[in-house]
Amino acid sequence: MAAKPEVCKELNPTQVRKDFPIFERTIHGKPLIYLDNAATTQRPRQVIDCLKNFYEHMNANVHRAVHTLSYEASCAYEEAHKKVAKFIGAKSWREVVFTRNATESMNVVAYAWGLQHLQPDDEIVVTIMEHHSDIVPWFMLRKMKNISVKFIDVDDQGHLRLDQLKTLITLKTKLVGITHASNVLGTINPVEEIIAQAKKVGAVTLIDAAQSAPHIPIDVQKLGCDFLAVSGHKMLAPTGIGFLYGRKEMLEAMNPFLHGGDMINTVTTESATFNELPWKFEAGTPSIADGIALGVAIDYLTNLGLENIYQHEQKLLEYALDKFEELDGVQLYGPHSAVNRLAVLSFNLEGVHPHDVASHLDSEGIAVRSGHHCAQPLMHRLGMDNTARASCYIYNTEDEIDALVEALKRAQKLFRR
Repeated sequence: MAAKPEVCKELNPTQVRKDFPIFERTIHGKPLIYLDNAATTQRPRQVIDCLKNFYEHMNANVHRAVHTLSYEASCAYEEAHKKVAKFIGAKSWREVVFTRNATESMNVVAYAWGLQHLQPDDEIVVTIMEHHSDIVPWFMLRKMKNISVKFIDVDDQGHLRLDQLKTLITLKTKLVGITHASNVLGTINPVEEIIAQAKKVGAVTLIDAAQSAPHIPIDVQKLGCDFLAVSGHKMLAPTGIGFLYGRKEMLEAMNPFLHGGDMINTVTTESATFNELPWKFEAGTPSIADGIALGVAIDYLTNLGLENIYQHEQKLLEYALDKFEELDGVQLYGPHSAVNRLAVLSFNLEGVHPHDVASHLDSEGIAVRSGHHCAQPLMHRLGMDNTARASCYIYNTEDEIDALVEALKRAQKLFRR
C-alpha cells in the first residue's frame, strides 16, 4: 500500500489552481475568477479522474453480485464511507449515510426521525440564519403534526442572540437545528454552546455543516451533536452526493426514509426486515461513482489540511474586508471582523440591483452569486430581499480580491451615470 501523502505545511493557492482544469478557460475573453464557492466549488483533476476511472474500469452495481467489478465497486464505495467517518470524527463508518446533498440529509431527519417522534405541541427551534433546507421540512411537520417552529434571532452584526437560548429552548423543545456557518453572513456559530443547552432539556440536535465542513475541522464526537448534514459539491466532490451523520443509536431506532432495493434484509409476502446501517437508509442503486469521488475529495482536503485551508481563507477575508473599505456606497453584511467568520462577503451597492452587479462582474470574468441565497427569513430580518455574494476557497488569491474591488468601482460608475 502506498504511503499517505503528508499534509502540506502551508496552502499555496497558485499551486492548488494547477489541479483545477476549469481555470484554464476564459470568460468573455478574461481569466476566470471564481468567487461563488458557497454555492458550489470547482473539482480538481483527482476527483474528475476518479469518475473517469470508475466508469472505464470498475462500473458495476454494489452489494448485488460476487463478480470482480461489483466486488471492487462495493469495496471502494464502503471505503468512501470510512473516509467520511474519519473526516468528521465519527465513531463508526456505519454512522455515515450517503445522500444526494445536505437538503436530503435534513429531510431524512425530518421524515425518518420527526414523523416517528414528534407529537402535537412539541417545538422545533432553529435560527433565523438557516438555509431553507433547515426550515421548510419543519414547516411540513408543523402542518402534519401540529408542532411549533421557533427562531433564534441575530443581532445587527449577524451574531446569534445567545441570550434567547434559555427562553426559546424549553422542555417542549424536541429538536434544535443550527447552521454551523451562515452561507450569507459567514458567521461561524458557537454550536457547542447551543448543543449543550439543547441537551439540558433532552432535545435532539441537527447541525447543518454544508458551509463549515469544507473550511474548518469538524469532530462530531466533540460537538456532541446527534445529526450532521453535508453536501459534497461544496467540498470539491461531484454534485448529487452528500452525507448524513447520525449517532448509531439514533439511526438504529429510526424507520427508513425510502423503501425498496438494498435497504432490506428479508422480504416475504407478509413483511420485511431492514438492512444494517448505513444501507438501511440508502435505498436503491446509489450514486456509486460520486460517492467514491467524495472519498477522493476528502483525501485532497485532508492532504491540504483543514487548518491550512481556514488560515488561507482568514488571510483572504481580512484582506477583502480592508479592500472593501475603499468602496463608497457599499453595504457589507455580517460580522465586522474576520474572527469566527468564513470568507463569505454578502453586499449591496447603493442604487444597483444585485443581479446587475453580478451581471457586470460576469462581463469581467468574475463569478459571484446574487439573490436571496435560500435564506429569505434572514434577508427579511436584515431589511432586504437580495444581495450579491463573493465567497472564497482554496484556489482564490489576493489578486482576485483586487480585481473584484476594481470591477465593483467600475460598476458603480456605470450604473450611476
